[in-house]
Amino acid sequence: QVQLVESGGGLVQAGGSLRLSCAASGRTFSSYPMGWFRQAPGKERELVAAIRPRGGTTYYADSVKGRFTISRDNAKNAVYLQINSLKPEDTAVYYCNANPPIARYWGQGTQVTVSS
Repeated sequence: QVQLVESGGGLVQAGGSLRLSCAASGRTFSSYPMGWFRQAPGKERELVAAIRPRGGTTYYADSVKGRFTISRDNAKNAVYLQINSLKPEDTAVYYCNANPPIARYWGQGTQVTVSS
């Protein structure tokens, strides 16, 4: 069974940092472009960061550029998201998935809540 399990979220004050992790099991994702997505209450899920299979090329949404850093460790079948200078508008459930996403691989996500 393929699973993507996100962790590392929490409640932080504005300006703080978090490092999110995504552990994949059941298959290797080393050949897949991967992404971090987030869904805030009442909003659609959006792609915030993506990384090519070998990690050389990344993409960031304008709203997170300069504050978020995506990385991956193919040997560990894992993807990470370093989030700095958190803002209240970053509050959301964060998910990882292939990019473009594969519907059956959505996990539970990890909640990030930023207090002002």
